[in-house]
Amino acid sequence: MENLQNTGNRQSSIAMEEPNSESYLGTSEDPSPRVVNARKISVLPLVFLIFYEVSGGPFGIEDTVNAAGPLLALIGFLVFPFIWSVPEALITAEMGTMFPEDGGYVVWVSSALGDFWGFQQGCLKWLSGVIDNALYPVLFLDYLKSSIPALAGGYPRVLATLGLTALLTLMNYRGLTIVGWAAVLLGALSLLPFVVMGLIAIPKLRPSRWLVVDLHSVDWNLYLNTLFWNLNYWDSISTLAGEVENPKRTLPNALFYALILVVCGYFFPLLIGIGAVPLDRDLWTDGYFSDIAKMVGGVWLRIWIQGAAAMSNMGMFLAEMSSDSFQLLGMAERGMLPEFFAKRSRYGTPLVGILFSASGVILLSWLSFEEIVAAENFLYCFGMVLEFIAFVRLRRKYPAASRPYKIPVGTIGSILMCIPPTILICVVLALSSLKVFLISLIAVVVGLAMQPCLKHLERKRWLKFSKSADLPELHGAAHVLNTESLIQ
Repeated sequence: MENLQNTGNRQSSIAMEEPNSESYLGTSEDPSPRVVNARKISVLPLVFLIFYEVSGGPFGIEDTVNAAGPLLALIGFLVFPFIWSVPEALITAEMGTMFPEDGGYVVWVSSALGDFWGFQQGCLKWLSGVIDNALYPVLFLDYLKSSIPALAGGYPRVLATLGLTALLTLMNYRGLTIVGWAAVLLGALSLLPFVVMGLIAIPKLRPSRWLVVDLHSVDWNLYLNTLFWNLNYWDSISTLAGEVENPKRTLPNALFYALILVVCGYFFPLLIGIGAVPLDRDLWTDGYFSDIAKMVGGVWLRIWIQGAAAMSNMGMFLAEMSSDSFQLLGMAERGMLPEFFAKRSRYGTPLVGILFSASGVILLSWLSFEEIVAAENFLYCFGMVLEFIAFVRLRRKYPAASRPYKIPVGTIGSILMCIPPTILICVVLALSSLKVFLISLIAVVVGLAMQPCLKHLERKRWLKFSKSADLPELHGAAHVLNTESLIQ
């Protein structure tokens, strides 16, 4: 194990040779004006932004009971976080503090594997995020259709989807600070009715219902995809790292608190819902928590849960769109996308990135819930494989580079840590349907073809791209890594 104190001192002396690199290696002294203006998010808003990137509450977990029964559903939300969520959150904390700039995982992969693979990572993760975001208007309307039957389909549902997308897109345009504190408020309001439902349900709980299991009737594809969808996207917050106040402390702390909040926000409502009402697995589909609330507390609690679901989906939409749009901004600042993607609105938000992300949501809203979950999981898996490779490669190639937060394992430990989630990725991919596979394959091919096409447009000067000379501070981390490699 390397001496962390000596590593830090050594890296500080290297960073002094390149003043612009300092703020991008996790230090906050004398940052550039661009960084000072950008880093606005403190711990509490960041916790709830991560909460909404990953979860948003128990809405959407009902299919785990439908697919596998009560016992496996409960076990899934206790065991799965250790297989997937904890390693992903730890990697995000280390890499996000090592490269605290907009673009996040695109920057990690580019630094480890080159700009070509960084671009592929950006395409896969952006499309995965947009597909994921297309799900939230669907869930929003699913929770309201029992009270407003007209929203079940047809033109009213289409108009409601467009109106909701437009409203939330406008909020993203108005600023990340607004989005962060809106996430705090929405998170508190989304979880409060489940606390009340839990208290009311205590006399009605039957622990024997928690132990029901039938391994012969498990839909493993739906079960694993639903678990995976509800417990991934911890790395998404890294695309906003350039907007975080003191990221070397704020980001790891926020990820830790958010992990606790997410797991508790899933497990206890599921425990209450299963234990308080007779089991009928066929009823456990999107929106069933509102029906459970009616059986436990009456119509008033059902309406409250439905309102909480609506607020939760608003929060998830806001957080995901922020992540997706700032990812495009970060890619443009690194010269991977045309320069107009890097332009900010007067509120500091990436206007073009927001418009592109909103357009993608509208175009993909025709997919069903299960197709959306499976398709975004498929693309997300490819992106995570690149992240794991980049994480291990940077550990091996630049062991002495400054890491304000470092997972306390060596190179072998970092490899071993990535093995269980990689196995899980292979299982999820193997269980995907042919339709989802073909859609995802087309997306991968488009990404592979787009990067050389953009390079051709750049050489022809038909589109303007940012250069390192235009934005020298953006490549500070990469510069220090290269410097460290030369002196070893």
